[in-house]
Order: sequence, then C-alpha cells, then structure tokens
Amino acid sequence: MRTLAIAAVQTTPVAHDPHATWDRFAGQVRAVRASFPHVQLVVVPELMLAAEAPLLQARPEWMKEAAVPVPGPLTGLICDLARETGLWLVPGSLYEQAEDGRVHNTALAVSPAGEIVARYRKVFPWQPYEQTSPGREFVVFDLPGIGRAGLAICYDGSFPETMRQLAWLGAEVVIQPTLTTSRDRDMELVCARANAWTNQLYVVNVNAADPAGVGASVIVDPEGTVRQQAAGGEEVLVDVLDLDTVTRVRRYGSAGINRPWAQLTRYGDRIELPMYGGTFRPVPHG
Repeated sequence: MRTLAIAAVQTTPVAHDPHATWDRFAGQVRAVRASFPHVQLVVVPELMLAAEAPLLQARPEWMKEAAVPVPGPLTGLICDLARETGLWLVPGSLYEQAEDGRVHNTALAVSPAGEIVARYRKVFPWQPYEQTSPGREFVVFDLPGIGRAGLAICYDGSFPETMRQLAWLGAEVVIQPTLTTSRDRDMELVCARANAWTNQLYVVNVNAADPAGVGASVIVDPEGTVRQQAAGGEEVLVDVLDLDTVTRVRRYGSAGINRPWAQLTRYGDRIELPMYGGTFRPVPHG
C-alpha cells in the first residue's frame, strides 16, 4: 500500500501579528508530531503565516506589509521546522514579494529534509476582493515512495481547469489551503466533491477556523465521498490516504462503474477544444 498520513489543521492566525502567528503554527506542528507520530504531512489554512485578519477587519495595505521573499527568513524557519519534526509541511500560503515587485498568494511544500520542493502561486485569486497577482502555472511534487501531490489554493477549486491540469500532471492528491469567511462555503464543498470525483483523486481542503474563516474543512476520496468534515472551530483532521485507491478507482471506476478519467485519456485527443486552442493531449503518466 502507498499511504500518506496527513493532519489538516483547521486553525486561525493571530491577526496582523506574524511573529505570534509563527509561534502558534510551530507549536501546532510540534503538537501534531507528538500526538500523532504516524503523520507524515501537515497542512494549515491559506494565508496563515501572513497573519491575515478576518474579512471585516482586513486592511488593504496588509498584503504588502506582510509580503516576504521566497526563499527568505520566513521560509528558512519553515525549513528548519520541517527538519526538526521530520514532517512534510504545506504551511498554508503566504504573501510572496516577487523580484518584479508583484505580490503573489503562494503555497509551498517543504520536505522533511528542509527543502522547498514546490512553490505555487495562486492562479485564480478571489477577484475583485483579492489583490494579489495571479500565477501562471500549476504545480505538483513527488513524495518519494508514496506518490505525487498537487497544490491549489481556495478559489482555484471553483475552476475545473485547476484539478484537471493537476490530475493530468500526475497528482493523486491535491492539497488545497483555503481561507473562506463567507456563506459560499457550501458551494466550495460541492466543488471539492465534484473535483475529486471527476478527476478521481483525493482533495484535502483545509479552511480557517472561526473567526478567521467558517471552517468546514474536508477530506474527499477519489469517488467523491467525504471521509471527514470539520465543524467551525479549531480542529485537526487526521487521516491515512491510500493512494493505491486512486489507481483502483481509475481502473475499475467510481462505485465500480464510472471511469471518466480513463475515457478522457482514451478519446480526449479527438475532441476539439476551441476554448483552449487545441485538443486534450494524452496523459503523460498513463
């Protein structure tokens, strides 16, 4: 079995206080390590380490105040923590100050060796409310001996292109830090299930807890079934994902019947896709 033990920590930052937020995050990661020694990967909500405030307390200038270079001092702390705990870390996302002066909403994946193995700039910021510059490409990374994961951030899940491209790149699980403070969370949960089912992969969508967000973090399996769902407060979802389930479901179908990914792979290159100026190319990973 190829298993990935995860802890999705539904938590909150200390609004507009990056130092206190870091202490909180590091303490939570160490607590996961101590309480659940089998866990391999820890993920927290979007913009956790940016110490973003709840919606009606947000300051427009905070994005630039909190932006940091990647790599830089903050990412150095994250890498040190990963080495200390021996964990894979997806520390939500942060405001990245790019060399060209733009600010991106960026998710990182850091290995237990303390190396940044993936950097993903949110392709679909929540416009017109979110002022970060959009990224231009989707990102996956390998967990040696386990499988391949993709990164998405919050509103990315509202665009079918996101999960479809990550699946095409070989992702078997998508880690999706989220910061949703509004009542459309119900629709995000619909999208999480639909994205998992149509691409036959796991979706780990971890939202911020009250008062930063409305919670309801979910872990969805490749058949679109919700394995776990949090309430609104601080909570940790611990689960062991069997990535061989992705192989089984894609081969034999959801509920042993439906095989959309295999069918798309088989016939996709015959379908004209004028919206994208081409056709669906054969999947490079089989």
